[in-house]
Amino acid sequence: MTPQIVSDSARLEQFAARLADAPAIALDTEFLRERTYRPQLCLLQLAGNDMACCVDPLAGFTLDALKPLLAGGTTKILHAARQDLEVLWPVFGGVQAIYDTQIAAALTGMPSQIGYSELVRRLLGITLSKAETRTDWSRRPLSAAQVQYAIDDVVHLPALRDALDAQLAHLGRQAWLTEELQDLADPARLFVDPEKAVERLRWSAELDPDRERLAQKLAAWRERRAIDRDRPRSWILDDTALRSIVLKAPRDAADLAALPDLTPGFLERSGEAVLQVIESAMLPATLPPPAQRPRPDPALMARVKRLSAAVQAQAQQLSIAAEILATRRDLEHIARGAPVGEVLHGWRASLLGEALGAAL
Repeated sequence: MTPQIVSDSARLEQFAARLADAPAIALDTEFLRERTYRPQLCLLQLAGNDMACCVDPLAGFTLDALKPLLAGGTTKILHAARQDLEVLWPVFGGVQAIYDTQIAAALTGMPSQIGYSELVRRLLGITLSKAETRTDWSRRPLSAAQVQYAIDDVVHLPALRDALDAQLAHLGRQAWLTEELQDLADPARLFVDPEKAVERLRWSAELDPDRERLAQKLAAWRERRAIDRDRPRSWILDDTALRSIVLKAPRDAADLAALPDLTPGFLERSGEAVLQVIESAMLPATLPPPAQRPRPDPALMARVKRLSAAVQAQAQQLSIAAEILATRRDLEHIARGAPVGEVLHGWRASLLGEALGAAL
């Protein structure tokens, strides 16, 4: 399989036409996001019908020839697909019919976050080069070694899928994988809703209701500004500074400037906007002192421990990582009284429902 570099519309149309009847298309991306909110697509690798190519989106030509392929029903094989799907969305919209080899591998009993190279080594006995792991994919021209490294990321995906499908069939877990892949490309799972951005702040659950409301509004403001300016959210306001604002809830410019975590540049650029957000939270004139971190509830912790033991026992019996079955947060919700069927769904609820009920 000789790799190609595609950097013009005519060649891309030819390649897309030759892929049109492929039984499956292997797909990967290279991107950068250190300085931006949205990941920047730098290279797109595809393989199928004994062909492979690197499409160069930085060459300044339209990629429209690929849209019917990515939106169509032909299976697209990726590894750890979520970031790739996020990168591809602004260019192509939703990618359909996805097979994620990382998810499939986890359901066979491998580590939940197993990397592509390790999976290739375990299942195919092939050791891939790691020489270009830290490549800046936005720089041109690409060397032959960089192109080969990028192509290696897709050429083994069909063989991985076949090997994983065989294992899942042997274990009777094909239906599990179908459920896992069903909503993988749902934009609600790919992107952060600014109104729910506060859920990324683990400490927000420790706040009193007024400060919790302020945290929600500040997190939403930060997310929207990061999106509008296409900059990492931490460049707008890092979590430490956001927490400081929430706890102190300053009402004027002097109080805001007194916070040690805010720089003069931030105050000049965004101080007025932050004060407007604080005002919109409609806080009472006087707030109580910030709540202390609550002590663990012994009864709750005992319930979580019993639930965790039940999950561990099931995971050991299935030779699968326990976090694949249920997360710590899932178990805490159940321990607080949430019905198992509202926290866990599909095959997980069927598999664990009786055991978790007994543990409670």
